[in-house]
Amino acid sequence: MTAEAGLIALWLAAALAAMQFALAGLAIRRGDDAIAAAVRPVAIVQGGLALLAMAALIRVFLASDMSVALVVANSHSAKPWMYKFAGAWGNHEGSMLLWVTILGLAGAAVALLERRVAERTLTATLGAQAFIALGFYAFLLFASNPFARLASPPADGQGLNPLLQDPGLAFHPPTLYAGYVGLSVAFSFAVGALVTRDVGPAFARAMRPWVLAAWVFLTIGITAGSYWAYYELGWGGWWFWDPVENASLMPWLAATALLHSVSVLATRDGLRAWTVMLAVVAFSMSMLGTFLVRSGILTSVHAFAVDPERGTFILVLLALYIGGALALFATRIGLVRAGNTFELVSREGSLVANNLLLSVILGVVLIGTFYPIVAAAMGTQLSVGPPFFEKAAGPIFLVLVAIMAAGPLLRWRRDEAQALVQRMTWPIAAAAFAAAGLVALAGWIGLLPLLALALAAGLAVASVAPLFGRNLRRTPLFVWGMVVAHLGIAVSLAGMAASSAFTKETLVAKGVGEPAGVGPYRITLRGIRPVIGDNWTALEARLEVVRGDAAATLLAPQSRFFSNPPTTTSESAILTAFDGQLYTVLGQPDGTGRWQLRLWWKPWVTLIWFGGALIALGGLLSILGHWLRDRRQKRRLEEAWT
Repeated sequence: MTAEAGLIALWLAAALAAMQFALAGLAIRRGDDAIAAAVRPVAIVQGGLALLAMAALIRVFLASDMSVALVVANSHSAKPWMYKFAGAWGNHEGSMLLWVTILGLAGAAVALLERRVAERTLTATLGAQAFIALGFYAFLLFASNPFARLASPPADGQGLNPLLQDPGLAFHPPTLYAGYVGLSVAFSFAVGALVTRDVGPAFARAMRPWVLAAWVFLTIGITAGSYWAYYELGWGGWWFWDPVENASLMPWLAATALLHSVSVLATRDGLRAWTVMLAVVAFSMSMLGTFLVRSGILTSVHAFAVDPERGTFILVLLALYIGGALALFATRIGLVRAGNTFELVSREGSLVANNLLLSVILGVVLIGTFYPIVAAAMGTQLSVGPPFFEKAAGPIFLVLVAIMAAGPLLRWRRDEAQALVQRMTWPIAAAAFAAAGLVALAGWIGLLPLLALALAAGLAVASVAPLFGRNLRRTPLFVWGMVVAHLGIAVSLAGMAASSAFTKETLVAKGVGEPAGVGPYRITLRGIRPVIGDNWTALEARLEVVRGDAAATLLAPQSRFFSNPPTTTSESAILTAFDGQLYTVLGQPDGTGRWQLRLWWKPWVTLIWFGGALIALGGLLSILGHWLRDRRQKRRLEEAWT
């Protein structure tokens, strides 16, 4: 009965979403406070029912209930419990239910906690959130029922894609979906503010923690997904410009621009139109990503759906939500009062330039992702790979980094260019010193890597410059958040550029006892042995690794075979050092007693993910800093009234 209970909960949640939307519409139209008061509890109960439905799906996966079609198609009784648990969303229907669950819980959190905007605006926001949820409930109930039963259950299931049988499955999709849903809340706030013509600092302060949280979750999800693909796929790369990778990058770019705009609106009452427009664009990108993954137009480990009708359903939802929001923006934005003005040379001016460049990069990624799909629909097969994205977006990103370095050193409203140059003395010197040192020590490594490493050094110095002359113990946490996040960008950029410029790769065939070399390492094959896992078998190489005079280290890359479904995978073995990683993959025998080995030395590649962690930490510090400041202000107001 667990599956039936989950389906009933899903139907009830959908009914409450419809009620929430209807009540919000009536309350706004009639100005009825009594009706508006009913919207909050409906939203809270709706979120609880969505959570109950998700819990029911996890339960049938853990119990290996082979009467449920989704369990049969994506699980197996011999699968480890972790992958049964995470496998509940490692498929099309389950992932969409996870999306709706997080969406419902986010709406419940807004209803339960939000007190900073006018009640009328909040009611409109909850109505918009219910409208979004209603479309996804309809999608699940009519096109992708996760609880469908089988008339004749088989003895066992077909298993989960072995590439998804990794702890990353328990972490990567939920964090990405939390980011996408955070952007849906920002979108709903924007729609609510447009409906009530309440686009101002209060609306921005209410939206800001959701944008920050979405940005943090997207950063964590993208960083974790990058490392998961890096060690799991055995290709030695950390980013492949795969369309589904781009589907997560595009919302992050839009969310980054939105984050800066909403901060200006919340603190300086500027960039009103930018903030609303970027909220619409950010959610549009998350919907486009959903369409890419769920439409069946892509073949990818991420792409679960193969039914074009489902893609059409999502495309209709996308057109309805985004088209409606853009129409509302076009009709209402002219009635929104303009915010405070500022000079070109100012911190606001740098943020506008930041937003423009992020939008251009977003456009490049969007075109590069969808152009092959559109061309294929017209009968022309082509591919757009890393060279296009790196050449088109790389130079723009480096300009963005330069502006990012200067922005926090500018004053609000108005500043002088000469004063900015003086404040930028140390960052410019750091960039020049880094460039000269690289050329002297490493020779010519290419223009883009050289500029990237030099700018990373300059940005690192500029990132901590706002702390100069401050009492660090009294510096607000959100200032620390900005510093840490910008420093994280510099660290990641340095890792990307160093990996691109200095990576060494070799493909060799070696017998037992024969050595090979890559970078500073000497690798000797000591043997091949069979290994049996929970639901797989493998051939495992024993590689003796020596660097200089240090003691030998043993690495054990594997070639694994899964029987359910029948799949062979390469499991890399990685040795992490302070200055990079040795990456090893076991290939096939060559028929003469030798085995193929693929070896990479990747200097400073770990900086990519360390920088990603710093970026997310900066966002978390900002959230905590703004929360503490709001709490202190509320306490002062309460004390003033007593």
